[in-house]
Amino acid sequence: MTALPQPPLNIALIGTGFMGKCHALAWRNVAAVFGGAHPNLELLCDASEDAASAFAAQFGFVRSTASWQEAVTDPGIDVVSITLPNGMHRPVAEAALKAGKHVWLEKPMALTLADAEAMAATAAAHPSQVTLLGYNYLRSPAFQAARAMVQAGEIGDPVTFRGVYDEDYSADPDLPWSWRMTKEAGGLGALGDLGCHLISHMLDLMGSVEELTGQTQIVVPNRPSPDGPKLVENEDSAFAMFRFASGAQGSLATSRVARGRKCRLQWEVHGTKGTLAFDQENMNELWVHRAGEAGFTRHLTGPDQPDFAAFCPAPGHNFGFNEQKVVEARDLLKAIAGNGPAAPDFARGLIIERIIHGIAASKGQPVRI
Repeated sequence: MTALPQPPLNIALIGTGFMGKCHALAWRNVAAVFGGAHPNLELLCDASEDAASAFAAQFGFVRSTASWQEAVTDPGIDVVSITLPNGMHRPVAEAALKAGKHVWLEKPMALTLADAEAMAATAAAHPSQVTLLGYNYLRSPAFQAARAMVQAGEIGDPVTFRGVYDEDYSADPDLPWSWRMTKEAGGLGALGDLGCHLISHMLDLMGSVEELTGQTQIVVPNRPSPDGPKLVENEDSAFAMFRFASGAQGSLATSRVARGRKCRLQWEVHGTKGTLAFDQENMNELWVHRAGEAGFTRHLTGPDQPDFAAFCPAPGHNFGFNEQKVVEARDLLKAIAGNGPAAPDFARGLIIERIIHGIAASKGQPVRI
């Protein structure tokens, strides 16, 4: 079992949407899966008192509040989970750090690159507080196995990365306009929602980026609203090419308007001795080719891969999205207990932000990272 903090920590959750529920499930399950003391689900925050009270009862939190300021400054809270809209990330995370709390923040890290730089500086000024960003796809056992194979040299030197992350949640042109489509409240579009996840994989597999060239596209320039058509300000899709510090090359494509695609986080790493291939829509499979073999071998996730056995002793039984969040919660608790770093923290997150904002700013011209 993993060494987790003793005594148990007190948790505040701010936000109750899709990812808020994922955080609540992770906090409820982390000790059951990995051992140690169960975190105390102490305080839940939502936009209104009624909603906060209802979700506190549903998620199993003791208390509720409609004030995020109260949540981050409450003297009884040790860790703050933040699953708010992008525009709220900086003020809430910085206030929590300054109040002495550890922070688990959903991606993207920030609305703007300037915000991300300020947040990283705040985290660096409070080194006793642990920060962790919600890049849960890094916790897939198949991805962890792939990263270990690359680090062990099993496919030789990585020379090429090709990655795609497509979904179709904005493909319908009649989809109503929302805050996500503005720079003021949403920040980046497909790059902030999707592409940053792919980049988190790319950096772990290929190392640091030295230079990139990117282009973005707004496919549906206006969306309907009760007040009439409104302008879409951020990108529906993006493309980029990379040169890594190792001399390797790479490419990325991401879209929120790719019809038929649901969670196509897909990549290949070509090495001098082999190739690895992964697709999040089939997240329990890792495809491996080694020099001298005729084709690829399918490796199914199982108890021989990192963290799988804690959930299930039987190979081929699927790992899932919420299990990744439980592993993420475990990693945060380990870091708080001094048993390893949290990754990606705000410093690492700033690197990802520099890349996605570099792609958005490139307009076909090279950008140094």
